[in-house]
Amino acid sequence: MPVAVVLSACSSTPPPPEWQMNAKGSIERAADAWLRGDAKIEAVEFARARSDVASTARPDWLARLELLRCATRVAALDFQACTGYEALAPDAAPAEQAYARYLGGSAQAADAPLLPPPHRGLAAGSSSPDATLAGIEEPLSRLVAAGVLMRRGQATPGVIRQAVETASAQGWRRPLLAWLGVLQQRAQAAGAVDEVARVQRRIDLLAPSATVRPSTP
Repeated sequence: MPVAVVLSACSSTPPPPEWQMNAKGSIERAADAWLRGDAKIEAVEFARARSDVASTARPDWLARLELLRCATRVAALDFQACTGYEALAPDAAPAEQAYARYLGGSAQAADAPLLPPPHRGLAAGSSSPDATLAGIEEPLSRLVAAGVLMRRGQATPGVIRQAVETASAQGWRRPLLAWLGVLQQRAQAAGAVDEVARVQRRIDLLAPSATVRPSTP
C-alpha cells in the first residue's frame, strides 16, 4: 500500500484539511526513516501522523495508518505481529482487513479485488511470482510484495534478486541488509563460497563486520 494512498479514503478537494496534509507528510517521512534504518525519527514522525489522524476519531483511518507501518516492516522481513493494527481491527474496513491478511501471508483469492492494485496478482495466486513482482513499479510496494512472498515460502531466487536491487537502488539500508542476508543464507546452503564472500562485502559496506541473519516466517 503506497504512502500516497494511505489517506486517500479521507481526502477532500479543495482544499484538504490541515490534519490530512500534516499526516501525509509525517507518514511519508516515517516510512522513509524506517527504511533508511533510523528508528528514532520513524517513531517521532509516526506519532505525529497518528496524532493527526486520531483527531478525526476515526479508528478505521487509524487502522489504515497502522497497516502502512506494518507494511514497511514486511518489506524489511520483520514479521512481528502488527499489534497497532490488531487493536483497531474490529473497526477496520473490509479493504484494510484484506490487506492485513495479505501482509500476514494468509490472503485468499477472494481478497484480491479489495487489495491495492499492485498486490492483486499475488493474492489471486499468480503462477509467476518473478514476473508479477517485476510488474510492480512502485518500489515500496514491490518490496512489500517480496516480503509477503518470503513469508509464504515462495521467494524464488529471482524474487530475492529483485528485492535486493530495489532496496539498493533506493538506498534503503534496513531492507537491503535483510535481503542481502537472505541472499547470503541461500548461497551458504548451496555451498557457493565465492557468492557468500561477495555478498558479505556488500553487507560490510552497510554494517561492517556483521553477518546478517534474516527473519524467518
